Amino acid sequence: MRWPDDAKNWPMVAYSRQILHRPHRWHVQEAGDGPLILLIHGAGGATQSFRGIFPILAATHRVVAVDLPGQGFTQLGARQRCGLDQMAEDLLSLCRNQGWAPDLIVGHSAGVAIALRMWELGLQSKRGIVGINAAVGNFKGVAGWLFPIMAKALAVTPFSASIFASTTTRAAVRNLVKGTGSRLEQDELEHYYQLATDKAHVDATLCMMAQWSLDGLLARLDRIDCPVHLITGENDKAVPPQVSAQAAARLPQARLTALPKLGHLAHEEDPALIAELILKT
Repeated sequence: MRWPDDAKNWPMVAYSRQILHRPHRWHVQEAGDGPLILLIHGAGGATQSFRGIFPILAATHRVVAVDLPGQGFTQLGARQRCGLDQMAEDLLSLCRNQGWAPDLIVGHSAGVAIALRMWELGLQSKRGIVGINAAVGNFKGVAGWLFPIMAKALAVTPFSASIFASTTTRAAVRNLVKGTGSRLEQDELEHYYQLATDKAHVDATLCMMAQWSLDGLLARLDRIDCPVHLITGENDKAVPPQVSAQAAARLPQARLTALPKLGHLAHEEDPALIAELILKT
């Protein structure tokens, strides 16, 4: 999305700034004082995903939320840097450039995998990692090979992102969110509509899907000796709760909290509860 033209009604825009650190021009939101909490959103989202928990956490902590490369208001500087390893490396480089030493890293969905990979690369937060509906498992069955192939085809097909962005409707976005097992208010859905109808955001999300591979990380889970608190919404239709349960069984220092009635966007549905669990970690 274009900065600052498209940011006028963006959540927490008063805390936004841009940082040029190769290879990307990053959009970050920062507020508060105290131990640092780093927030990493999932694929296709942006900092607005944390609009509910951000002010709660910022009351007692310094909070930094970052848009992933090409998503939200972060300008993608290299299309080949959208895979798990590359995004973790680039975000780690940004943290070191800015002097961010997180006390805790909070990731949502694919953001949890990025947080775990950053831990492996040396960003070892004092209190570890909190994962909300962690996408740390590969798709099963036909989806396991079909989804990556489709994403790669779309990512290299001219105008595919433009066509998707120009044809997406508010009803489609509402159905997509509903399909994750979550219920959001109309103003919250509007932000996702803004993302889904932006060509650059869609293109970067497709690139991320096309380059995404968890094989290496999953093979090393039992060697990631990091305190990890995995939070799952039992109504998550996007990433089944058993994915977090299986990851927790392999991670040496993991614990699991299951929440009834909440879906994939649990931190947006009940930010007070999720913030409380984060602060107690």
